[in-house]
Amino acid sequence: MSSFPSRRTVLAGAGAIASTVLPAASAAAAEPPLGEYDVVVVGSGAAGMTAALTAAKRGLGVLVVEKASTFGGSAARSGAGIWLPNNSVIRAAGVPDTPEKAAAYLAAVVGDEVPADRRSAFLARGPEMLDFVMAHSPLRFRFMPGYSDYYPQLPGGLAGGRSIEPDQLDGNLLGPELARLNPAYMPVPAGMVVFSQDYKWLTLAAVNARGAAVSAECLARGAAAALRGEKPLTMGQALAAGLRVGLMRAGVPVWLDSPLVDLVREGGAVTGVVVEKAGVRGVVRARRGVIVGSGGFEHDAAMRAEHQQQPIGTHWSVGARENTGDGIRAGQRAGAALALMDDAWWGPSIPLPGEPYFCLAERTLPGGLMVNAAGARFVNEAAPYSDVVHVMYEKDRGAPGSHIPAWLVVDQNYRNRYLFKDVLPTFAFPDAWYESGVVRKAWTWDALAAQMGVPAAAFRATLNRFNAQAWSGTDADHGRGDTAYDHYYTDPAVRPNSCLAPLWVPPFYAFRIVPGDLGTKGGIVTDARARALRPDGSVIRGLYAAGNASAAVMGRSYAGAGSTIGPAMTFGYVAANDIADAS
Repeated sequence: MSSFPSRRTVLAGAGAIASTVLPAASAAAAEPPLGEYDVVVVGSGAAGMTAALTAAKRGLGVLVVEKASTFGGSAARSGAGIWLPNNSVIRAAGVPDTPEKAAAYLAAVVGDEVPADRRSAFLARGPEMLDFVMAHSPLRFRFMPGYSDYYPQLPGGLAGGRSIEPDQLDGNLLGPELARLNPAYMPVPAGMVVFSQDYKWLTLAAVNARGAAVSAECLARGAAAALRGEKPLTMGQALAAGLRVGLMRAGVPVWLDSPLVDLVREGGAVTGVVVEKAGVRGVVRARRGVIVGSGGFEHDAAMRAEHQQQPIGTHWSVGARENTGDGIRAGQRAGAALALMDDAWWGPSIPLPGEPYFCLAERTLPGGLMVNAAGARFVNEAAPYSDVVHVMYEKDRGAPGSHIPAWLVVDQNYRNRYLFKDVLPTFAFPDAWYESGVVRKAWTWDALAAQMGVPAAAFRATLNRFNAQAWSGTDADHGRGDTAYDHYYTDPAVRPNSCLAPLWVPPFYAFRIVPGDLGTKGGIVTDARARALRPDGSVIRGLYAAGNASAAVMGRSYAGAGSTIGPAMTFGYVAANDIADAS
């Protein structure tokens, strides 16, 4: 067996097999025909489009079906960091990576949660995938220097990082298809060209010379692109657009507004999909295989309630809103085992009106701390974001409401220095933030404690202890600042610890923190060839899965920036090649 279903998962999978009787499969197969291809790919995110591009370039006839009216999925909304050890881009940048270091690091991060052969497949095929994508699309990539692996202290970890991101891409390459690109989660300011790594410095632009220089560089890039008549795209917008251009050039059709209804199963194999296209339900036959890359189930309340710890909410996720677990449920009906369904790509988030805000720099900059309902600190605020939420849930278990929600507390000195989301330093927060109860403001610690509903004496004691440690530069309670990763989203001008500064200038602010996510990480159990597996470890012929529709190769951890997209693209590539090799 090549993965890690629990007893509960096995029983759930067995139940799915029992319910997948021949009449149901025959009924799906009896739907009106909509076409026939060698490969059908479900989903047009990073996993799906990489799979489709690979299959097409291997000489197979490919169709992509997409539920949304746009393409790109969650990848298009993202910062598009990509974690791929030993790829050609980081080697050219002089990153001192080796296969041995990468293998040691991933093993240390993931542990026994994920089989070694699957980890090895990711590490071996990832660099190959990236070179393939660059050869068959307009995408180019750039190293993100200094963006540390999330656990650089572990064997094989690199403090200088391994992550890359897409380089600037001209949206004109898409032609009319540009209008169908899923919008970014946080649009780039008009007139600027901003890369993911720039945000670290833009946050500091008011107080740091390099931050001001990066801001000017972003404006200069925007001006240069305008003079060339380009429509500049970066981050997830560039990634999704570049892959889509590759599909256009390869002649791969992408059916938008065509949700998956079910998989066609015949003789124990998956032989096609049932989709709805233009309101018509029908079957698309897949002669060689179906690759499910339809994302997670972050926006399906019933699935989250079934599999995940409360409190949980679909409204706390920034994943694509169409991600409601369609592919995962279809895979389970076809007999696939599921794993990691209780987990997600978590991050502390502020549930702002309209859409949650996933906190990166805001919780790690000096001059802020997080407290629970008792007014006490409980975590290293600068730890990897997924870890912070794991701690919130662990401590809230058995004592509901004790750590969810939590509060991020900052002072006016912090506000005078740093960008917060898209609110410039010294500028007032929108009234709607206060009116929603998500943000509180007070001129004294006791008054702020009252607004948060935490004990004033305990809160005062927490702040006094935190401030003393900030002056000394050592967080003896939670180790904030002990690793290179802790110092990435911080202020290098703050000494002796760029993560820590006292809170002393009124007024003081508190932001409600909930367990948000970038998407769920549980799904179909797959092997090193991305083939879907039954609970007994046998392969479901014709069915593959990649991305957040599959159980993550990262297990319950997060190796570095881009640990979602890197594996998603890699296993999409692996799946398509496996189909082509067997043809």
